[in-house]
Amino acid sequence: MKRFEATLAWQRGDQAFTDLRYSRAHRWRFDGGLDVPASSSPLSVPVPLSDPAAVDPEEALVAAAASCHMLFFLSLAAARGYVVDRYEDRAVGLLDTGPDGRAAITRIVLDPVIAFGGERQPDRAALAELHHEAHARCYIANSLKGDVVVEGFE
Repeated sequence: MKRFEATLAWQRGDQAFTDLRYSRAHRWRFDGGLDVPASSSPLSVPVPLSDPAAVDPEEALVAAAASCHMLFFLSLAAARGYVVDRYEDRAVGLLDTGPDGRAAITRIVLDPVIAFGGERQPDRAALAELHHEAHARCYIANSLKGDVVVEGFE
């Protein structure tokens, strides 16, 4: 078993609290020393109570799923002799009502654009297989109730 940690820090300061008009801005700290500004999404809590420049939990979840898929994809491509020069993904998460009637990220759509170098280039079937196996191995996607799909390879 592996253990992953993050530290969250929020402080009220001199704001009121029980009127619900307090800042949702806080910090995420990770074991490597990275300190990330975080906040609720302005789509959920309006500015100025949310910080639109900070990362929100919904964005972080989408990024985590996309990053996990990419990391497994790169590993699998390298193991099969493909050289990946660039991998970019504009992933989108959809917040909706889940089957149980509660709000949930019900779907994450990955839309990677991948540039391969070298002479060996995957055909569409090989690319689909790489995405399928990366998805199957991605423990972030395996941990979610909602669908995580790769655009064009569903």
